[in-house]
Amino acid sequence: MQKLATARKLTQESPLHDSLFSVRVVLTILFVAALWFGLCRELSGEWSINEQYNFGWFVPFFALYLFWLRWQDRPRIEIRCEATARFSNSKCEIRKGQTLAALLAIAALLLLLPLRLFEIANPEWRLLAWIHAAVVVSLTFLVIWWAEPPGAGWLRHFAFPVAFIFVAVPWPTLLETPITQGLMRIVARVAAEMAMLLGTPAQIEGNLIRVSNGVVGVNEACSGIRSLQTSLMIGLLFGELKRLSALRRVALVACAVAIALLANFVRAVFLVRIAATVNLSAVARWHDVAGYSIVVLVFLATMALAYLLGKSEIKGDRRDLAIGNRQPAIPLPYLATALCWLLLVEVGTASWYRLHERNLISGISWNVQWPEQAPDFRKLKIGEEIRTVLRFDEGQAAAWSVTSAPNRSRSDAILCSFFALRWSPGKNSALLANLHRPDVCLPASGWKQVADDGVRSYRLGGSFELPFRHFEFQRAVEDSVSQTAHAFYCLSQDRVATASTSRPSTNSPGMFGNRSEWTRAERLRTAWEGRRHLGQQVIEAILISNERFSAADAESQLRDLLPDVVVAREP
Repeated sequence: MQKLATARKLTQESPLHDSLFSVRVVLTILFVAALWFGLCRELSGEWSINEQYNFGWFVPFFALYLFWLRWQDRPRIEIRCEATARFSNSKCEIRKGQTLAALLAIAALLLLLPLRLFEIANPEWRLLAWIHAAVVVSLTFLVIWWAEPPGAGWLRHFAFPVAFIFVAVPWPTLLETPITQGLMRIVARVAAEMAMLLGTPAQIEGNLIRVSNGVVGVNEACSGIRSLQTSLMIGLLFGELKRLSALRRVALVACAVAIALLANFVRAVFLVRIAATVNLSAVARWHDVAGYSIVVLVFLATMALAYLLGKSEIKGDRRDLAIGNRQPAIPLPYLATALCWLLLVEVGTASWYRLHERNLISGISWNVQWPEQAPDFRKLKIGEEIRTVLRFDEGQAAAWSVTSAPNRSRSDAILCSFFALRWSPGKNSALLANLHRPDVCLPASGWKQVADDGVRSYRLGGSFELPFRHFEFQRAVEDSVSQTAHAFYCLSQDRVATASTSRPSTNSPGMFGNRSEWTRAERLRTAWEGRRHLGQQVIEAILISNERFSAADAESQLRDLLPDVVVAREP
């Protein structure tokens, strides 16, 4: 009788219980929706401006659909009566689990405050995106565990749809760049070999393929991270739709990646043939068509493979969960407090930056005056594709020859290519400015980085200085000829803190640390000083010679060049 009374008490519902349950459900949905909206809003910056991650816009909708499918066949709940001693032990275990879950949730929620502070100031710091995604996924798991009685059983059931968002989080630069560059070189080499087998003369120059009509670039749009990640997403998506076993899902993802790579090889060969037999302008017309064809091919081929794998797999029955007592739902005060904290985080971080923006003033601004009388001077046209990717508000480029260093016994001049780009203040300005760096762009053109000579400040005239990071590159043009390039890169901001205006040369983010990226100290200082949505300016000078010349010679050339080309203005 006691067991029966306990079971009735656990399953009994009243109008008051229904009302509280409805309020609890609404608050839970609002809390989870707010978490995911904030995460997708931050990731949308990369999804919008970086074509390699454009597919990310589809991932939240796919994840929601997969969750809905999992909800349709969620495990049924069967509440069983237990002996008094076991019932007490089970209640004790649930209390311990709730305490641990509450502590984890508090830690994750508290982490959101500094995370949002750093995200706003450093939108291109991809490590923060991974931490943010991990926090949101963890809090969602805790809500699932606490909101319904099955607990761990439901966690296993809904784990994949919740964690599916990770396929849309941009890869860390240290991982993405080697993979992207490696894929581009492989595709370029295979495409050149295949073109020659088909009777089209082709020569490899790093990631470039030289044919009779010009040079075809094998860039990220052809063989980079976009095709790889899109194939990963498609493979994981169909594996979940067919509910394949773990081994079959791995096989499906591997096949999707292999199909994408094979299609990229075919595409590159096709573009090389078009360039050699027609002209380079025809390549531009076919470029996007061939790219989208790869996505369609991967989608259809992966769907067919998933159908075949799912057809041969023996499906198991849905497992029902039997529990001894109902786990209490999330208390209303907890949900209300969590929602208020999310609101406080957003309001507090916005207020922090608005307060500090009062102390920001205009930093060093500059214009370029081209040395049109220099030997071989010519203005460079920035291609429409580059403009589409970088989305700068102002951009100029030119090239000319400079005299050789006086201590070198050679007659040939050094070719100088000079780029000046500007982004107006905006949420994605820092993301866009960091896309154009010599350590990213030059390796994509076949150059190999051989040295990073660090940062030095160079005088523009008067008391103004700008810091430039110095990179050295080499590439082989022919069997016995190699070129050397010294690239100087400066990224400065339009506005700086009042206390820092006396040191203009130290207020250029991107000038400290490895590979021209911010160090942790610089990123922390940016958040501490409340700098966000600042306009960016980029100067990039590349000195190229057919013979090797030292870093000291290159720095001397830049030191003589800057005062004549870059004109600084008072802030």
